[in-house]
Amino acid sequence: MNWHTVAINLISTIMKKKLFYIFLLSIFLIACKKEDKLLYSIKDNIYLNYKDKDGNLDSSMITYSFAYHPELARDTIWVPVVISGERVGHDRKFAMTVSGEQTSAVRGLHYEALQSSYVMPADSGTVHIPVIIKNIDTGLLSHSVLLSIKISGGEDFNSSLPESVRTKSIYFSNRLEKPEWWIYWQGSLGDYSRIKHQLFLITSGTVDLVSFTKPNFYLEIPRSLYYIDNTRAFLKDPFTWVSRYPEKGFVVVKRTDGSKDYDFYNSASPEKKFYLRYYAQLDSYFFVDEDGKQIII
Repeated sequence: MNWHTVAINLISTIMKKKLFYIFLLSIFLIACKKEDKLLYSIKDNIYLNYKDKDGNLDSSMITYSFAYHPELARDTIWVPVVISGERVGHDRKFAMTVSGEQTSAVRGLHYEALQSSYVMPADSGTVHIPVIIKNIDTGLLSHSVLLSIKISGGEDFNSSLPESVRTKSIYFSNRLEKPEWWIYWQGSLGDYSRIKHQLFLITSGTVDLVSFTKPNFYLEIPRSLYYIDNTRAFLKDPFTWVSRYPEKGFVVVKRTDGSKDYDFYNSASPEKKFYLRYYAQLDSYFFVDEDGKQIII
C-alpha cells in the first residue's frame, strides 16, 4: 500500500468518526428540542401565597371579627394568588370556588358570590382577589361562620399542587371576647359585656387599654383613662356625641313602637342596632347589653 492509499484511508476513517459525532449531536439537539416543547406545553400551576413568620407557606385559618369595625356592613379579604411557572405576555384565567364541604357561611347573607373566573394579568406572577364578607346577619353576634375558598387552574393553569396551598378558610363573626386587659380596668369599666365592649370600641378612640403586665405600663395609664372618659361621656349623653362627630356616621333614631326608646347605629350598617332605653323612674337613657342590663361605667 503506497502513501496515497494510506492517506485516503486515514481521511475516510476521520470522516466516518466526524459523521458519527455529527449524528450523535443531531440526536441530542433533536431530543433537547422535544424536551423544550414538552416542558413548555405543560401549564403552569397556581396557588395561594400566604406566608408564616418564618416565610413558609401558611395554611392556617384567617380569623376576623366585625366587632372591631362596627361601622362596616361588609369588608374585603384580599386573597394573594401566585403562579408556579413562567410569566407570559397575555392574560390568563383561573378559578376560585367555595368549598361546600367545609363552608357554613351562606352566600348572599354572609358573603358575596364569587366570579366564574379571575384573571392573572399579562407579564404578572401575582394578583390579589377580593372576597367580600358581610355583616348583616344578627346571628354573627353569637356565633362564627366559616367560608372556605379553593383556587384551581381554570382555563390556563394546572391544579396539581396540594390542596393545602390552594385552600384558605376564613372564620368570621361579629362577636367579641373579653380581652385580657379588661380585668385590670374593671374598676373603671365595670363588669364585661359584649355590647359594652362594642360601644367602647366605637367611642373610646382605641381598641385596647394598657395591660399592667407590660413593661413601663404606668406611662400609658393617663392615656387609658382618657379613652375610658371618652366612652363614659358617650354613655351619659349619646345624643351630643352623635351631633359632635357626624363624620363617624352614627345616628340615634327613635323607635316606632310608641315608647321613648331609641336605636343607635351606623347609617352604613342599619341592621346592627344598639338599644338605648328610657328609664322613667330615673328620667334618663341607658344602653342595654345582651343580658338586658344597663350599661354603666
